[in-house]
Amino acid sequence: MNQTLALYEQLGNEAFGKAVTQIAPYFSTIAPSFTALRPGFAEVSFANRREVHNHIGTVHAIALCNAAELAAGTMTTVSLAEGREWIPVGMSVQYLAKAKTDMRVVADGGAVDWSRTGNVEVPVDAFDTEGRRVFTATITMNLR
Repeated sequence: MNQTLALYEQLGNEAFGKAVTQIAPYFSTIAPSFTALRPGFAEVSFANRREVHNHIGTVHAIALCNAAELAAGTMTTVSLAEGREWIPVGMSVQYLAKAKTDMRVVADGGAVDWSRTGNVEVPVDAFDTEGRRVFTATITMNLR
């Protein structure tokens, strides 16, 4: 089993989210909580709080990008065979609606061929508490 996935299963959602922020401190800005993590899928949530707001009082675009990269990155890690590496090389985003609630961010890599090398496109969507998609991203990951 992938070491990261084993750690997730050992620690659980909240503790794993905190552990990730110790390894990559920037992710602590959104105080993430994992809801699910498995090969080909990750779901991360974060609370709508003042620290992630923009000047109009909604969730800041970069907070959504941060959560998207976290979900896509951890999913990529657990989807690759042990010893393989990845690095994000691009991100395309669309802001579909004002994000006014807690966020649920989903990376679904079910259609990605994780055995290949080179660039792959990883889709990520963010949803508000009513299930409305407020953000979508495609993150290009270079797999090695």
